[in-house]
Amino acid sequence: MQPIITVNLTTREIGTYIVPQQWEQEYLGGASLAARILFDYLTRELDPLSPAAPLLILNGPLTGTAGPSVGRFVVCGKSPLTGLWAESNCGGFWGPELRMAGFDGIWITGKADSPVTLQVNDKKIEIRCAAAVWGQDSYELQQSLKRETGVVGARVLGIGVAGERQIPYAILLCDHGRVAGRTGMGAVMGSKNLKAVIVNGTGKVPVFDAAAYAPRRSEANRVLKSDPLDSMFSSLGSAGGAEYFNFLGEQPKKYFSAGVLDDADNISGSNVSATILVGKAACHACVIACGRVVKLDDGERRKGPEYETLVGFGPNLGLTDPGIATRLGEICDRYGVDVISMSGTIGLAFRLYELGIINKQDTDGLELVWGNATAAERCIHMAVNRQGFGELLALGSKKLAEHFGAADQAIQVNGLELAYHDPRGASGMAIVYATSPRGGCHNQSDYFMADIGQVDPSVGLEYFDRHAGAEKAANVARHQDFRTVNNALVLCTFANVAVETMVGLINAACGYDWKIADLMRSGELSWNLKRVINIRLGLIRANDTLPKPLLEACPDGGAAGYVIPFDEMMSAYYSARGWNPETGQPLEHKLDELGLNWVGKLP
Repeated sequence: MQPIITVNLTTREIGTYIVPQQWEQEYLGGASLAARILFDYLTRELDPLSPAAPLLILNGPLTGTAGPSVGRFVVCGKSPLTGLWAESNCGGFWGPELRMAGFDGIWITGKADSPVTLQVNDKKIEIRCAAAVWGQDSYELQQSLKRETGVVGARVLGIGVAGERQIPYAILLCDHGRVAGRTGMGAVMGSKNLKAVIVNGTGKVPVFDAAAYAPRRSEANRVLKSDPLDSMFSSLGSAGGAEYFNFLGEQPKKYFSAGVLDDADNISGSNVSATILVGKAACHACVIACGRVVKLDDGERRKGPEYETLVGFGPNLGLTDPGIATRLGEICDRYGVDVISMSGTIGLAFRLYELGIINKQDTDGLELVWGNATAAERCIHMAVNRQGFGELLALGSKKLAEHFGAADQAIQVNGLELAYHDPRGASGMAIVYATSPRGGCHNQSDYFMADIGQVDPSVGLEYFDRHAGAEKAANVARHQDFRTVNNALVLCTFANVAVETMVGLINAACGYDWKIADLMRSGELSWNLKRVINIRLGLIRANDTLPKPLLEACPDGGAAGYVIPFDEMMSAYYSARGWNPETGQPLEHKLDELGLNWVGKLP
């Protein structure tokens, strides 16, 4: 593994950190290795927006190797939104560029006394004044800094004004719309007065055995091109399954309060393709190209919406126009805020308005009625600018609901707004949301895909009916371990790579002799380490829950009448995990089995 750049923005000291070889082999890289590196630095007392808080950007061992969809990196630390483990995964070209510059990560602490950028040009690393670009939106920033550096091929990872204003769900953005979107790491970056990190590399990405890796990589990419699932992602984007999710009752409507909405099937990858799609976009060396390029009425080509944006600014708000979702998603990108958290918080406001818990006096005159796109757009502007009612929207759904005495109405887990896969339509997601190390997240396990049959027996996964209960709990745990490996490599979850191929790529890239069992053990080890980190940060058994509305039946749609057997599922999950059912903590024998007894006594 290449060195990690260390930067203290307070003292302006720049150095390097060498990862212990044992950690490399146990945790691989990406989010798993980040958890091990940051273990001693993430404490309950640490303010995530303080100079002491770490911002760790890390690649995986396959990043930039032109392998199957491995142009990704992670951004990790302590979340200002949840107070728990923060992990956000991003694609594009920035991560590979950093590896070509000779580094596998950047570990940032401190706070600059005025706005700065960090520039990495091969081995030359500089902290430079950012006064001229402070206040620019995420897209303007890309162009300004590329012009300023004058380096062909330079890549920019930066924040918008939401990060500068430390909105707790602010994002980092690179290239044209690739984002590290969840847990608010853009706010952490903004708290350090760091506007952007620009990288340019002219070297080669290191691979242990290039002769063995190259044919495996080529074969993996060839298979992806013909894989039915990946062909769907290529043709229709991440919203390719939207119509089926709608049929199953998995696609939320009106902030998870309804199962049916007229014209909901307009929110789909097929409708985007038929109406506004004009091209596709891909991350580094990716043969899938799930990114959408669309054209709206103004005639300009722009980033198209993926599933979460389409639903969040679609049926979630009673809307069914992909063009509106595109426009609202772009506003979020330009400001630099997480689309899921923003649309989820606005959805909560609409729901509270419908229930009569808030009114126009509370909302500064806005009529928050389903289908009011103008009001939704106004909410985004008010939140980022912290104007009036927007001051509450800027805090996220948990604190917004608490402010109005309606905590039970917020569709969030541990402060993170849920993604748009209703667990009443795919019950495995109930466990996924309740136990994700970063809150209500679907990227630690996209088990909704397993619930419709996308399982791999070679890692011990079985198929269970989408409304099965406790019997699927161990399967969910297995799936979480598997996806934890994805986030360590860092391998896109859209890439349907055979596990045997994955192991072969790891061995050739890293010089290991792993079997599938070693891969899965690494995933389980890292999942448990993140659990321990969260326990040290204050997580308790009571945190492993779902919001009240999701524990009740949906009135109509494909999941009508179904009630999640949540308690039974969680009991079975703790048993499968080797966790204490009373405390939710890994039992001593489990820590010993995984070699985690060094973590010490848990609170």
